[in-house]
Formats: sequence, structure tokens, C-alpha cells
Amino acid sequence: MPIRWRLTLFNALVIGAILLALGISVFFLVRGVLLSGVEDTVRGRAVSVARTVEAGQPLSPSDVEQMTLEGVFVVVRDGEGRVLAHTVDVEPRQEADAPFWRRVLETGKPEGGKADVSRDDPGYVYAVPVAPPARPNLLPAPSPLPYAGEVIPKDPLSAARVVEVGKSYESAADAVRTFGTVLAAGILAAFLVSVGGAYLLARAALSPVEAVVGAARGISEGDLSKRLPVSRPKDEIGRLATTINDLLARLEEAFARREEALARQRRFVADASHELRTPLTSIDGYAKMLKQWALQDPEVAKEGVEAIRRDSQRMKGLVEGLLSLARGDEGAPMELREQDLGSVAAEAVSAARAVARGRVSVRYVPSADPVRATFDYALIRQAAGILLDNALKYTPEGGRVTVSVREREGRAQLEVSDTGVGIPEEHMPFIFERFYRVDEARSTAGAGLGLSIAHQIVEAHGGSICAESEPGRGSTFTLQIPKTRHASAQRSGYQQQGHPASG
Repeated sequence: MPIRWRLTLFNALVIGAILLALGISVFFLVRGVLLSGVEDTVRGRAVSVARTVEAGQPLSPSDVEQMTLEGVFVVVRDGEGRVLAHTVDVEPRQEADAPFWRRVLETGKPEGGKADVSRDDPGYVYAVPVAPPARPNLLPAPSPLPYAGEVIPKDPLSAARVVEVGKSYESAADAVRTFGTVLAAGILAAFLVSVGGAYLLARAALSPVEAVVGAARGISEGDLSKRLPVSRPKDEIGRLATTINDLLARLEEAFARREEALARQRRFVADASHELRTPLTSIDGYAKMLKQWALQDPEVAKEGVEAIRRDSQRMKGLVEGLLSLARGDEGAPMELREQDLGSVAAEAVSAARAVARGRVSVRYVPSADPVRATFDYALIRQAAGILLDNALKYTPEGGRVTVSVREREGRAQLEVSDTGVGIPEEHMPFIFERFYRVDEARSTAGAGLGLSIAHQIVEAHGGSICAESEPGRGSTFTLQIPKTRHASAQRSGYQQQGHPASG
């Protein structure tokens, strides 16, 4: 059953139970008030008639008519229970089981209760004792016939000892039945209105849910850009839709990162296959040539062997680069210690001078004070070597490469500047991508992995690497790492020795 109908049914049952309980309570309250009104009227008239008889005051027809208003009847009895007088339209009934007048004669106290005032006509009767009148009074003579209104100048009530007054419940019962019918109709109408109102309220409350469901059905894995409607952001459904929208935004971002990673992986596999295929093809070609005929010619054989060696070295460097990237992607451990970044720069400069052999001037500008930071010596040394190798490779003979170390804004910084060919502006955003090479300016052979490896190493330390370049005038690469280890240093795949990488 839908929630809308369950809410409607629940509200209808609760409201119906409340209305029923309230209606029953009101019905019995009103019924009690009406019946009590009959009994109070009877008791008041009985006492009034008894006091009048005791006082011996004359009763005119108007007095009798006043006493018998609203269907009240009066019966006067003597000490033996005989009827001395009674009002019109009422035939007194003698009750077999100790009627009220008899108990009054026995106890001398008023008695009253429910009784049949006529055949099948329940009512209320109240009997009051009467003392002998102090003087004669004028009341209707006892007669089975209706009182005609004449005054009898005798004193037939001098022997009166009990006054009985009664009234039928019929008028009150009629009022109770009418009120009960009206009350039942009102309760039924109120119940139907409440059911309709509960349904409309449930539909209005759940209408945002329907909108959310409809919008959610239109969201697919291929398109996570859609969002759920939020009509009232501060209520429960609005907060739920806002939370789901935030979740969708994170999922969309995660899927975008996944697609980007898959695209990079596909490009990486394609580029790696291409880069490996080229030296393998060359090696295979020279090997076939040597096998078929080149061994007969020493010069050609020497050239073939040299080409095979050169391409194998190139492939070795490519494989080592791929392994370095793979180790970084898989979270290779790092040995972190606090040490001097200047010693890394000095060692890298010394190695670069040996490679340059005077073709390019390599100069080191040390800091006045030691620049200490927490890092993996071998990895940062590898990154510095990559930057220097890159500078030497693209700086023409007679050029200059300058390495400096300093502390800047709480970070340790290593800077490598050259006077080489520079990098065109349109290629700057891509120089740290894997297998990316600026072919027009950098014709020297290379796989395009060096800067990617350096970038990965620096990010693993929680640092950054950036480049500035001007074509024809040279480039400057700046490597920065935090002086102390940050939690963010584990985000790029490398991890501290003995501790898992996060992310």
C-alpha cells in the first residue's frame, strides 16, 4: 500500500476514534442533563405542592395548571395510601413492590426513583411526606373523572399524608433521540471531511517525493549532471533531496575522475606500446640484417651492433621510466628523514657536470643557511637529476644551467634554470603529462616520461613543481616540498616506509 494511503488510513482511524469517543461522551452527557432536568423538575414540584398542602393555602385552577406544566402530574394520598386527589389525564398505578408513597409512610422521608407512570411509559416519581394542614384548604375533590375546575369548599385533604409528583421521560427521550441523530450525522460528516483532508494533506506532503522519484528515474550512469528538485530545502524531504544532490555531485566528480584516469591509462598503454615498438623494430631489423649478410662486412656489422646497443639502451631507459611510474602509482614506500636539500642539489650538479663535459656550464648557488626538510633522499635526488638532465638536453653548447636552493614561505625550494631553447606557451599545460614531448623545439630522442616522474615524486612529498619558460631564452623549473611531512604527501601513490598510502 502506498505511503499516501497508509497515512490517510492512519489519520482516518485516529480522527474517527477521537470523534467517536467525543460523540459518545457528549451524547451521554446531554442525555444525563436532560434526564436530570426531568428529575429536578419533579422534585421541585413535589416539595412545592407539599408545602402548599401543609400551609392550608387555597389552590385555584391556575395554581393547579401551573403545577402540572410540562406534563407533570400530582397525586395526594392519605395515611392508608388512598388517593385523595389527583390531576387530569393521569391514572395513578398502584405498584405491587413497596411503591414510593408506602416507603414514605413507613420512613417519613422523601423517596423517589424511576417508575412506569402509565402503561409502557417510563418516568420519574418523587413522593414527599405531608404534615396535617394547619387550617382547611381548598383542593379538588378525589374523583376518577378529570377535574372540571370548580372549587369544593370542603376539606377533603385534611387527611393528606403523601404527595406524589411524577413526569414521563418521553419528552426527554425524544430530545435525546433527536440529539443523537444530529450528533451521529455530524460525526459522520466530520469523519468524511477529516478523511478527505488527511488524503489531501498526505498528497501535499508527499508531492515533493513524487517529484524526487520522477527526477531520480531520469538520472542514469551515463548522465549524472541532473539534480533532484528541492522545493522546500528546510524540511525533511528537502534535506534528503539536498543530501542526494550532494551525493550525485560527488559521484559525478568520481565518475569524471575515473573516466579521466581510464583515458590516461589508455593513452599511457598506447604511448608505451608505441615507444617500445620503435626500438624493438629497429633491433629486430638490425638483427635480421646481421644474420643474413651484414656479418660479411665489418663496417656494416659494427654499425648494426652500435644501433642495437643504442636502441636497447633507449628501451632500457623507457622500461625503467615505466617502472618508476608504476611504483609511484602502486604506492612504493618512501624513507623519510629530515635532511639538507642543499646536499641533494650539490650531488645532482656534480653528476650533471660529468655528463656535460664542459659543453654546458653547470653552476650551483647554495643557500647561506642549510635548507632542511623531511623527504626521501633517493627520490628527490632522482627528481633533481631529471630536471638537470632535461636542462642539459635542451640547452645548446655554450649555454648555462644554474641550480639554487632556498627556503621560501616555509617550504624548501630547488630551482633549475637554463638558457636553452625554451618551451612554447601552448605546450606549457601539458609538459608534465606522460609521453608528452614538444617535437618542434625538442628533437632530441626521449620517451617523455622524465617530467612526469619528477612531478609524481614531488606530489608524493606533498609538494609542487612548476615551470616558466620563454622560447629562445630558456626555462626555469621550480621544485618545492614542505619542510615537515604533511598528510597530503601520501596522495600521489608513494607511501612512507612501513605505512600504507592513503587514497
